[in-house]
Amino acid sequence: MSKIARMAAVAAFAVPVLVGAAGTAQASTPSGCSSVTQIGSTAYITTGGQTMASVKQYKGCNKNYAYLYMWEGYRSTHSSWNVCTSIVTNGGHTLEDESCGIKANPVEIWSFGASTLSQCTQALGWSGTGDWPDPGDPRAVTDVRC
Repeated sequence: MSKIARMAAVAAFAVPVLVGAAGTAQASTPSGCSSVTQIGSTAYITTGGQTMASVKQYKGCNKNYAYLYMWEGYRSTHSSWNVCTSIVTNGGHTLEDESCGIKANPVEIWSFGASTLSQCTQALGWSGTGDWPDPGDPRAVTDVRC
């Protein structure tokens, strides 16, 4: 095979890989649900005067989902982070479907989906490793949606 033919073959295989990789930076839907709609406002986690992440609430597939996206500016200036997100009810006192980054330094996290469409809900995101944000953990919560 000529050098040009080999380069063309490599390019043909690389394009789908690159296209597929580009679509994974910020997923449009959570696992197991093909269509969601954002409800309410976007909240922002800030720490040290820098925006760390966005937190949003979605509805779809008869559930509420919390979504957290780590901002590129934070990722480019920090070597590690731990974050979690969850739908909360009961005035922000009850976690319904907490999800923390399974791998180190996640770029985005979707909660698992809470069967809470008949309740007033918020999406909560926080920096930390616990099952609930510690008092000093940076956090953000979206507005209440009923």
